[in-house]
Amino acid sequence: MIHDQRAEKFRQIVENKFQIYNSLFMSLPYDKMTNIGMLLPFLYEESRNGYEEGKTPEEIVEEFFKNHTDLQTEEQKLELLFKIIQYIERQVVLFDSIEDAAFPNLHSESDSGTVTNLFERSFQDHKLEKVREKLKDFTVKVVFTAHPTQFYPSSVQRIIQDLRGAITSDSVTQIDMLLQQLGKTPFVNKEKPTPIDEALSIISYLRYVYYDTIGELFTKIRTTFGNGHFHLHEDIIQLGFWPGGDRDGNPFVTADVTKRVAEELRSAILKSYYSHLKFIRRRLSFRGVSEVLTQLSDELYGAIFNGNIITADDILKKTDEAEKILVNEHNALFLDLLVNFRDRVKIFGTHFATLDVRQDSRIHQKVIDEVFAKVYEGAEASEEEKFNTLIQLGEKVDADQFEDIIKDTLLTVSQVSEIQDLNGQRGMNRYIISNSDAVKDVMNVYAFFKICGYQDEDINMDIVPLFETMEGLANSEHVMNELYQNPVYKKHLERRGNQQTIMLGFSDGTKDGGYLKANWEIYKAKEVLTKLSVQNGIKVVFFDGRGGPPARGGGKTHDFYASQGNTIANNKIELTIQGQTITSIFGNKEQAKYNFEQLLTAGVENDVFKNSKKDLTEKERKLIAELADISYKKYSDLKAHPMFVPYLQEMSTLEYYGKTNIGSRPSKRGNGSELKFEDLRAIPFVGSWSQLKQNVPGFFGFGFAMQQMKEQGRLDEVKELYKGSDFFKTLVLNSMMSMNKSYFPLTYYIKSNPKFGAFWNILFDEYTLSRDIMLELTGFKMLQEEDPLSRKSVKIREKIVLPLLSIQQYALMKIQKGEGNKEAYEKLVTRSLFGNINASRNSA
Repeated sequence: MIHDQRAEKFRQIVENKFQIYNSLFMSLPYDKMTNIGMLLPFLYEESRNGYEEGKTPEEIVEEFFKNHTDLQTEEQKLELLFKIIQYIERQVVLFDSIEDAAFPNLHSESDSGTVTNLFERSFQDHKLEKVREKLKDFTVKVVFTAHPTQFYPSSVQRIIQDLRGAITSDSVTQIDMLLQQLGKTPFVNKEKPTPIDEALSIISYLRYVYYDTIGELFTKIRTTFGNGHFHLHEDIIQLGFWPGGDRDGNPFVTADVTKRVAEELRSAILKSYYSHLKFIRRRLSFRGVSEVLTQLSDELYGAIFNGNIITADDILKKTDEAEKILVNEHNALFLDLLVNFRDRVKIFGTHFATLDVRQDSRIHQKVIDEVFAKVYEGAEASEEEKFNTLIQLGEKVDADQFEDIIKDTLLTVSQVSEIQDLNGQRGMNRYIISNSDAVKDVMNVYAFFKICGYQDEDINMDIVPLFETMEGLANSEHVMNELYQNPVYKKHLERRGNQQTIMLGFSDGTKDGGYLKANWEIYKAKEVLTKLSVQNGIKVVFFDGRGGPPARGGGKTHDFYASQGNTIANNKIELTIQGQTITSIFGNKEQAKYNFEQLLTAGVENDVFKNSKKDLTEKERKLIAELADISYKKYSDLKAHPMFVPYLQEMSTLEYYGKTNIGSRPSKRGNGSELKFEDLRAIPFVGSWSQLKQNVPGFFGFGFAMQQMKEQGRLDEVKELYKGSDFFKTLVLNSMMSMNKSYFPLTYYIKSNPKFGAFWNILFDEYTLSRDIMLELTGFKMLQEEDPLSRKSVKIREKIVLPLLSIQQYALMKIQKGEGNKEAYEKLVTRSLFGNINASRNSA
């Protein structure tokens, strides 16, 4: 019933509004674009009907030109296609804004997964005290990354924010003006953004969305669960930050960049305090209080613009001083304003978000090798001997003796204490190691600190291994067991409060092992690492490297975390958020608040409301393992197919990601000209499948594994698993989301391609098989039947971009045939990436 009501409301306030405001595009002042709005429906119809009839994109676009235009030259046709792309991009922005503006009307304060719902449920079940107990020691941390999937320049993002407000108030005049501005504003960066640009873009979200959102949510949790004795710790919701600190595969992130970003974060939070204080001072104009707050305001100003030093403790002392006067002399009038400000200072300190450092273990080994060779000329040593020897060295190594990455790594480590002095220890307190699969990967980083002159007790950093490949996940128990026994590392952990953060990477895990196998291996790794950590007296925190789509660990986050059983440590929920997901899920206050709440309650519910569907039985585990192994074999065979990489290179947009000027980081690791599978970054890899509307990493092998069970007469076992296990159910529903965003008719033409036809058929057959068997498994009549709002949203978005996909495929076909203006067609492919990705919202 509620689903039906929301679906009807979606139709009224999203679909209908889009139809109405979309008509405003007809009169927009585009150069030579007055007739685009009339032509576009014809291209859509030609595409929809043409694909169902098995026509190629080339045939569809050429018939569109022939039937609906009088264009003759290639130049004229290309110009029209570029104008259509620009038009569709702006339609996507309009739909995004309408859907975002409708969010508060489509979601209730008491929805499942909200703080209000958690309170009502715990009150009815007499578990309020248990919830309070859990909240005392639980944390949610969202880490914003610089992964390049955000295509909107900052100028466009500002228009989107204003457009959302105008749509909320149904101001047709304002919407018309903003659409005109949108029509004249470029959507493309002329140059690649620098890491500083990326950092500043996300810092603007920190200031204008998360400062208020998290502060207000903190107050809401405290007042909802408060009882006079309940103390809510300020770290309950934390922010993490990767732009400017994440070096993995990004040669443009240097020690200087990291230092500058740390300064920008500090400056941004002090500016937020300064603005907030200005508002408070308008109310707290009382004698004594006013003087203290004016003094604090002056000190903040000096710290922002004159380089003066101010700490969080300094700000809190002044706030406490003002409160004392307010309570004693002015009847505590407006005290809540001051308390609210103090909460923000406790939450955000002088750091705003914790800046992480991340680098690949192979780079670290290179640094260790070169430093060892320089310090101990001619000495031979194993990798273990090298880090042990350098840890015991007892003297600082001069970074200026080295060049390039060696020097920069040492400089980065050397400046950690300086950043901590300014931003506080929460400003930078961990070093993450990509591609971890051995003890040396962690100990090498410890050695860096020693050779940079740190005493053991001064290394105020957590060292975080990131296990992401199948090999890394398989080795994780052995690696952590050795580390927990290592005397040097054991003492380091004691100094860090016997807490160990372990990062697990969904993106590369799925790329390496396929969807089902990666999820299962990560689940098992969490279980064994939980058990091992408990045995060693270590509090383990799992940090999930999750992307937007299910193929990268995305999908329904609340359901994912709420489905993890008691065998997995639940001290903290920590995950990465990036690109489109920042704007589409955490892009405004209403959405951000709702989704922070969903994460928080998922973790609390896991401990407080025991659910038999969360803990897997031995029989269920055995069945999931069997399915995972079958799907892994199927996916591995696909990866080993000689056409796998060539298909992506020649038939998809893979080669064009690096030309989009959306991210500072190269689209592949390594400098070799030959494209190797292991060098593929997860984002272009998953994104290229998404652009083809095939979404292979989100389902391939899953359906085959279930079909094998069916052929053995065991499908009923899988159905019981689906009904009985929240974990398995979440995997199925997220995979269905990937399939719902697939559209194989777009590439029907490839099945007759002499080089790739057989390979395409493998993909299509698995898609058809997976779709059919998942519908049979769930009893659904259509994909995503359980989530009508998402299904409707996807349907409209896919309709908007279908002409865009036709143009992209048309251009790719021209390039493959070597026909016409190759440079223009390549530009057409690159330009069409933008609208497609933005419309998908979680495609890479």
